[in-house]
Amino acid sequence: MQIQNVRNFAIIAHIDHGKSTLADRIMEQTQTVSDRESQAQLLDDLAVEQAHGVTVKSRTVRNYYTADDGQEYEYNFIDTPGHVDFTYEVSKSLAASDGALLLVDATQGVQAQTVANLRLAQDNHLTVIPVINKIDAAAADVERTAEQIRSLSPDFADVTMLKISAKTGLNVHDVLEAIHTTIPAPTGSLKQPLKALVFDSQYDAFKGIIAYVRLMDGQLKPNDKLKLMATDQPVMANEIGIFTPQRVAAKQLVAGDVGYVVTGLKDPQALRVGDTLTSVANPTATALPGYQPSQSMVFAGFYPQGDHYHDLQLAVEKLALNDASFHYRPESSDALGAGFRCGFLGIFHLQIIRERLHDEYGLDVLTTAPNVTYRVHVKNGDDPLIVDNPIKFPDYSKIDYVEEPLATATITTTSESLSDVMKLATQHKGELQDMRNQGDLVVLEYQLPFAEIAYDFFNALKSVSHGYATLTTELAGYDIADVVKVEVHVNYARVDALSFVVHREDAPLMAQELVHKLKFVIPRKLNPMPVQSVVEGKALARVDVPPLRKNAAANGEKRSTSKKQALLRRQSMNKRQSAHSDIELPQEVFNAVLDLEK
Repeated sequence: MQIQNVRNFAIIAHIDHGKSTLADRIMEQTQTVSDRESQAQLLDDLAVEQAHGVTVKSRTVRNYYTADDGQEYEYNFIDTPGHVDFTYEVSKSLAASDGALLLVDATQGVQAQTVANLRLAQDNHLTVIPVINKIDAAAADVERTAEQIRSLSPDFADVTMLKISAKTGLNVHDVLEAIHTTIPAPTGSLKQPLKALVFDSQYDAFKGIIAYVRLMDGQLKPNDKLKLMATDQPVMANEIGIFTPQRVAAKQLVAGDVGYVVTGLKDPQALRVGDTLTSVANPTATALPGYQPSQSMVFAGFYPQGDHYHDLQLAVEKLALNDASFHYRPESSDALGAGFRCGFLGIFHLQIIRERLHDEYGLDVLTTAPNVTYRVHVKNGDDPLIVDNPIKFPDYSKIDYVEEPLATATITTTSESLSDVMKLATQHKGELQDMRNQGDLVVLEYQLPFAEIAYDFFNALKSVSHGYATLTTELAGYDIADVVKVEVHVNYARVDALSFVVHREDAPLMAQELVHKLKFVIPRKLNPMPVQSVVEGKALARVDVPPLRKNAAANGEKRSTSKKQALLRRQSMNKRQSAHSDIELPQEVFNAVLDLEK
């Protein structure tokens, strides 16, 4: 296929606007998949994607399309996620594309991620084709949606809006025609040295690391000797191929193509997304710019259940290879032993990683309460301490002041739920910065502490707005905050993994709520165990976990004094011994911290 007949494009949209369904129709109408292989959301093949009904990983597919002018075109498209937690996945895909289909639901209009993904496409200087989907729905308002799209960019002022139904296939042929007439062909030369962008990767137990590449220049053949330019890591192209959507081996990849390279590398740390792949014999002079590293917003500890640390280590290494926005580093807890401190783009991202560990690697992990990064300024210290783990929070006597991250949250909602949304934002310490209309919708801009929206804010927002509100967040810097570390003591022993940081004004209520929840989830022993929430050396709340048998001191039975004293001595001995013994904590204990009303 000549390079002028190649088109590389991504499908971008807000969540649930029909990206995966449009991908299904494109594959059907280009006969990429047979009727026997065809199924709804064919590209969403991860168990977590099918369970949640959302796209988590970008997927690449090559299609061959015979246009109305009789020419055959090669369409390489990338189906991208729509959830705000997977924006980094979208940005990687757009860097490997020359254009994008911007899909908008006619029943919902322009939403938050519609705007965010459009900006990403414009930052990558891509040609964008606006497409209005679900025009056959009863609640569709096509004209209003078209006006909203035109208001997004001057480039859309005179553009003909494509109006389709991805579900039925109505007018999808017009989209296929617009792709080759509007999106430019790749620029690149077969005569230049090989220069390929690694935009994704995955680990195969038999083949090692498989790199997903977009060739900018040159050509690639099986058994070519290659290297990664960032690390000078030598790579042998054991196999090359394309996606249809399954991997299919090919004899050659040339400039403009999107495909894969089986590298044979077994070390998951040997390759990083954004690196440039080139030839050893004739290397390119300059590497591609790659990607900015993703910025983790939420942190949590992952600990293995049982003696499975090595299995967990291998699993997180392979997941980090497949998900460049997932970060990890080893850490240790007195209560839970060796584990990993992991960084995520949001709570939904954390949930997806936990489920992928279970589905793909058969691992159930203990997960500590999520938290954000604080800047702790200590007395007589020059530089602030960057603390992303409550365990490492300094003693309160050494702290001068603490800065917490702030988020600029843009909330788009209907006028009917406006008051409930504003009330929710105020409860989470939000300060209103701006309010404006966007058609029939209201756009609110708040500044909130990131810790307030790290866990359940998005779910609560969906609840009060009956599913219509959308949320985008970005880091707005740091500001001084009056926060304290809440420690949990079980049977007079501090359980470091249960510690969390909270605003001082919220500490008393959360401390009371936590100990009452822990009373029913901490495994009981033969003696009563006090559970305390301690802040700055003072216990704010306490309850006793009931014993498995009656307490000799308070059971009401008539005994001789000597027998009662003997029983008390034995229970006292058990109590002292258990205070220094290992406390085994199930996930339900950590869920009690997660379920606190913040």
